[in-house]
Amino acid sequence: MRWHRPTARLAHALAILAWLCAAPAAAQDPDPTRPVLLTADEMTYNQDLGIVTASGNVEISQFARVLRADAVTYNERTEVVTASGNVVLLEPTGEVIFAEYVELTDELSEGFIRGFRMLLQDDSRIAAAGGRRQGGVLTEMRRGVFSPCNLCPDDPERAPLWQIKAIRIVHDQEKHDVIYNDAWMEIAGIPVLYTPYLRHPDPTVNRRSGFLAPLIGQSSDLGFIVQPKYFFAIGDDKDITLDPIYTSNNGLVLSGEYRQAFNAGVFQGRTSATSDDRFDSSDDNRFRGHIDANTRFDLNETFRTGAVVRASSDDTYLKRYNILNDDVLTSNVFVEAFSGRNYADLRGQYFQSLRSSDDQDTIPIVAPDIDWYYIPDRSVLDGRLRFDANGLALTRSEGADSRRASLITDWQRTAIGGLGDVWKFQARLQTDIYNVDDVSQPSRSDTEDGFRGRVFPQALAELRYPLMRASGRTRQIIEPIGQLVLAPNGGNDDDIPNEDSLTVDLTDTNLFNPSRFPGRDRVEGGSRVDYGLRAGVYGLGGGSTSLFVGQSYRFRTDETFAPGTGLRDNFSDIVGRVAVTPGKYVDAVYRTRFDKDNLEASRSELEGKVGPRELNLKVDYVFFDANSDLNFGGREEINGTLRSQVTNFLSVAGSYRRDLENSESLSWGASVAYADECLTAQVDFGRSFFQNQDIEPTDSVFFRLVFKHLGEVRQQVL
Repeated sequence: MRWHRPTARLAHALAILAWLCAAPAAAQDPDPTRPVLLTADEMTYNQDLGIVTASGNVEISQFARVLRADAVTYNERTEVVTASGNVVLLEPTGEVIFAEYVELTDELSEGFIRGFRMLLQDDSRIAAAGGRRQGGVLTEMRRGVFSPCNLCPDDPERAPLWQIKAIRIVHDQEKHDVIYNDAWMEIAGIPVLYTPYLRHPDPTVNRRSGFLAPLIGQSSDLGFIVQPKYFFAIGDDKDITLDPIYTSNNGLVLSGEYRQAFNAGVFQGRTSATSDDRFDSSDDNRFRGHIDANTRFDLNETFRTGAVVRASSDDTYLKRYNILNDDVLTSNVFVEAFSGRNYADLRGQYFQSLRSSDDQDTIPIVAPDIDWYYIPDRSVLDGRLRFDANGLALTRSEGADSRRASLITDWQRTAIGGLGDVWKFQARLQTDIYNVDDVSQPSRSDTEDGFRGRVFPQALAELRYPLMRASGRTRQIIEPIGQLVLAPNGGNDDDIPNEDSLTVDLTDTNLFNPSRFPGRDRVEGGSRVDYGLRAGVYGLGGGSTSLFVGQSYRFRTDETFAPGTGLRDNFSDIVGRVAVTPGKYVDAVYRTRFDKDNLEASRSELEGKVGPRELNLKVDYVFFDANSDLNFGGREEINGTLRSQVTNFLSVAGSYRRDLENSESLSWGASVAYADECLTAQVDFGRSFFQNQDIEPTDSVFFRLVFKHLGEVRQQVL
């Protein structure tokens, strides 16, 4: 008996059979040396004819690949292997191949399959009347069909949502291509598109050069718009995307992106350029363009460095061509260091304002900007010691220049008393040295130059007393909080410029901060008492409702704070927050600040979401009194989005944004989207009322259609 040779041949046949049937899925090279497990109801060997036959529930396993069939035969003389009757091949990668009959010949490099069907690991399906393997690398299928769509469970014979049929389908496993001849797409069984030739990478290809979905549109300002896109896969570590924009009214906008990955870093850069005669309403074309690039490199486990370069030729270019919607472009170069709980950062920054009201010459260049945070490993007086240092230099084309060196030494200790009272003690010392040029004096018409300095100490003691009560499935918590802050009066010399503390915003989040100024240039002098109350009800099922209200009392008024900040008088404005999340269908947070004298709201913010996925409403509301110290005056605005998941696949949404202060609409939009396992379709309608220089109010219609495995089609009308 010569079982070893037939078994080895069957093993080789199994490996080649998998390679043959795996198109267009990934297949591994055959390896007949791997151990094989073969079981069958009956196995015979005809020595005279040289035929090995396994029949009845045949199962051949090699590695993680399994072949099942009613019968498998091998002819040693003709070297032909056949598998027939309910042939099923389970691939290690998850694909399942079905066939009526399989035949392999010519050293198993040529083959034929009848009744070919394949289920890919993502549930996509391929079927063909028959298939043939040629030269060991080409698999040709005739009268084939491909679709990633699920069949209707109630009517499996009904055509899927979409499919591709072709007279001839070839899978080139060497080039990893799938090629169709005489192919047409059917949607719901109806032919809608024919092509004599179609070629695309097989699923084993992650990236390859080729055309991407173009953008096509129409604008009353720019005219007809088309943006073709071509992707160059230069190598495994780098690529280029070219996506120029052609407009019938303003010509060509060159645009592209370059990306590259390094062993210890990345680079990504996008740029565009055009010649546009609408920039200054003159007849002469003007250069317009932008650059948006960033890079980062990890030098070692401690240091990393990088840079960001963002610039535009003018204020409205990016918005006009729908490239970016930013108001300020920030460029910087930096070096960072990390070590345990310690951190250091050295950077230079440049800001380009795209707001027409800003004067670029008065915006400073920040270089260098140095931050250093250090926390010793050992405690000091049973507390935590922290050093926070900063060095800063600001230079302007017009206006004041300043250099600053600042160090904040901070010590904190927390203790819990015998009655459950929680104490926090804190001591701070801020030391600042300034070298200034052309600093304006509020009381005089001239400016000041030279060195200035400041040493400002603070001592803080905070007491919290949380009280809790259990009641059924809820826990109720009440926590009064009080804080005493001791500090000398003043500390803000007029000769010290104010660059980082121009805007003060008293909220529930900074009421208990040592200083309510956001930066270092201004300190909050004087002694005060901060007090507040937290309360909440928390359910064991996850729902909760919480409340906070608080205020400050200053022993002496401080005119350093501008009117409208709520901090200038002895008693501050009252701040509060209410958070309501009774269940998964309601989630809302309301923040407010109201005047201490008449209890009128000077600031209100609401963020809320109500409803299940079938119908839910999201609302954002904001109100700032015109007297608030926020630099942009009064503001009242509401933004709402109503969304409904009509079915598992269909959703609709509508949004509206309105300026309540000026009774003006800012934007509105609506969308309808369909998404299932094989198709995504979305239509967006909208109008923006924004207007600035050469940017006009815009109506838009955006259409997006994505066929799984085939890419997407997009169209936009502006």
